[in-house]
Amino acid sequence: MSGLIPQRFVEDLLDRVDLAELIGSRITLKKAGANYKACCPFHDEKTPSFNVRPDKGFYHCFGCGAHGDAISFVREFEGLGFTHAVEELARRAGLEVPYDEAAKHEIQQARTLTDALDFASRFYQSALNGQQGSFARDYLKQRGLDDSIIKQYQVGYAPATGTALFDVASKELQGPLIETGTVSDKYGRPRDLFRNRVMFPIRNSRGKTIAFGGRTLGDDKAKYINSPESDVFHKSREIYGLFEAKQALKQLDKLLVVEGYMDVIALAQNGIHYAVATLGTATNQDSLTALLRQVRHIVFCFDGDQAGFRAADKAMENALELMADGLHLQFLMLPEGEDPDTLVRKEGPDAFQKRIDGATPFSRYLFDRQSEGLDLQLPENRGELRARTEPLLNKMPRSTLRDAMWHEMLRLCGGRSQWQGRKPQQQGNWKGERRDRVTEERIDVKLSKDSILCLALLEAPDLATEVTELARSSRQFNQAMTFAGFILERKIRDRKSLITTLAMDSQARERFYNLFDGIEHIPTRESTLAAARELLSPNEEATRQQKLATLLRNFANLTADERQELRELSGGTPESST
Repeated sequence: MSGLIPQRFVEDLLDRVDLAELIGSRITLKKAGANYKACCPFHDEKTPSFNVRPDKGFYHCFGCGAHGDAISFVREFEGLGFTHAVEELARRAGLEVPYDEAAKHEIQQARTLTDALDFASRFYQSALNGQQGSFARDYLKQRGLDDSIIKQYQVGYAPATGTALFDVASKELQGPLIETGTVSDKYGRPRDLFRNRVMFPIRNSRGKTIAFGGRTLGDDKAKYINSPESDVFHKSREIYGLFEAKQALKQLDKLLVVEGYMDVIALAQNGIHYAVATLGTATNQDSLTALLRQVRHIVFCFDGDQAGFRAADKAMENALELMADGLHLQFLMLPEGEDPDTLVRKEGPDAFQKRIDGATPFSRYLFDRQSEGLDLQLPENRGELRARTEPLLNKMPRSTLRDAMWHEMLRLCGGRSQWQGRKPQQQGNWKGERRDRVTEERIDVKLSKDSILCLALLEAPDLATEVTELARSSRQFNQAMTFAGFILERKIRDRKSLITTLAMDSQARERFYNLFDGIEHIPTRESTLAAARELLSPNEEATRQQKLATLLRNFANLTADERQELRELSGGTPESST
């Protein structure tokens, strides 16, 4: 659809938008010179790293990397598509989007479909409150739902008669209802798809109904059925309950992803308003991408049975390629036989919130699952753990998180000196909170001196001058000298500035990130700087011997001052030193 809006109009619209005013109407901005700063609305942080440059027309977060122009901000913040974001900005600017005729027809067609689905939603709500809906009302009451939450989520009832919806729809809406699959005509005559079911409307980011989920009240083989895909509904991209969550909360910091409609609604009734559900059998990359457009913190909640763990494993595997620094994913596995709906009503919202707060981080969940059934005191099992884990980590994009997880894998599998002299330990249970804690021993990984200095520059760019001097005198630190030269040229003084520069400069990233490609284990900052300091500041005797050797090699051409220095270093006369 974006190609149907003239590029010239988009550029003119961006010129007219005051970016600081637009963003400031949604979050609190503070002036910082010619720019503005704020805590990022796209990830959870306490120190402001979100910068707005009105003169340049873009924003950038140095914490999570979110960046873009006014259209990007509206898309990410409001969860809108490109066309709707342009329409929103055009409305603010008092402009009309100049669609061509093909675009106007496509947009009108989509609006006709959502109008038909909104009509169906109103019909189902009315049926729930009518005489036919008494059994459905009793069922919802039995499930603990009150009238306010039913109204908030627009829960309804589809009558058992086969054509109840189709019969009350106008001729203008009957065609669109068939087109969306809400009414089927594949048997030669119209027939409602949903019959004798509790209805859950699925709404898009603007609150328009785009599909339905229906829970049977009879003995149908399929307990739940969903609308088929249509021009307005693509199930892998849609999130149930997201619109309601954004309506209930001023700012959405995280999302709790559960498995069912009733789970979302029951949690919302108990004050947990950020629960949503993906549509389909598994959380795939499309649905993960849709979730990550909204927040940078996601907690997956699954039943603690075998099916729940399989679903969690699938979500974990699909998240690997998307796991960048700044993302925070967790897994909450409930007691077997429980789901969020039953558990929150049984133990109350405070206890359930504690479960959410204690959810297992992504990295721990991965290692716990891959370590199940392994005795890590056996070399064979340590090798098996690496064989299971390494392919997963290789799917992750290059990041500090991947480096840290690679380090953890090597720690668990044991370095060359890791297991020497260790006393046998009792093998722990790797499920839940109990797991075998391998001692925090340093892994013996050999790094070249050049790599050590490059890592040190990454941690402490103010070492660039010393690194340059050492490289010039020894001529064996070519990579470190190049990296140090870049730092000095850009006048970079601290790590944050260096990371920011590399993040903003794609050529610099391509030039220097390969310095660290071959390093499987990144040492701690303290270890790196200590090793670099040994190279930059050798002991006094070594320094004396090095200077003495240099002066002796050039003895015939020494100046008076250099001869005096030679005399002092050697403790006698220059002649006696020869």
